[in-house]
Amino acid sequence: MPSLDQTDWDILRVLQQNAKASCSTIAKLIYVSEGTVRTRMRKLLEAKVFDFIIYTDPKKIGLDVQAIIGIHTQTDQQRHVAFQLQAFEAVRFVGSFSGTHDLIIQVYFPTKEDLVSFINTDLAATEGVIDVEVNVELKQYKDTFSY
Repeated sequence: MPSLDQTDWDILRVLQQNAKASCSTIAKLIYVSEGTVRTRMRKLLEAKVFDFIIYTDPKKIGLDVQAIIGIHTQTDQQRHVAFQLQAFEAVRFVGSFSGTHDLIIQVYFPTKEDLVSFINTDLAATEGVIDVEVNVELKQYKDTFSY
């Protein structure tokens, strides 16, 4: 995919504000033809610059406990641990970071008891995990996927 030009960025901006906007609506908003929008969107989708997803508010579906967990792994086990963590349904995000923790995961659970069970049972049994640091979300101020 070549670098994005202003038209591409304008399309993405409109879609981030309203993912349901039609090609004709976007075209009118950014002063290009509907065909241009349709072609650009197809190319951006094919290049995986963006994708359409459904965002579900965790709290509205009963996932009231969110935690960010920092994980220390055995040397040379980081990748192995990361792949194991991906299998857990409660794990929404797994990332490798520089700094204090080798991996950071984001998890959602219905109750604090479910989180405790995950830590004491699932994480404790995960080969290569040395230590975990659990940070439970107390209040959320922003959660967005816009750039």
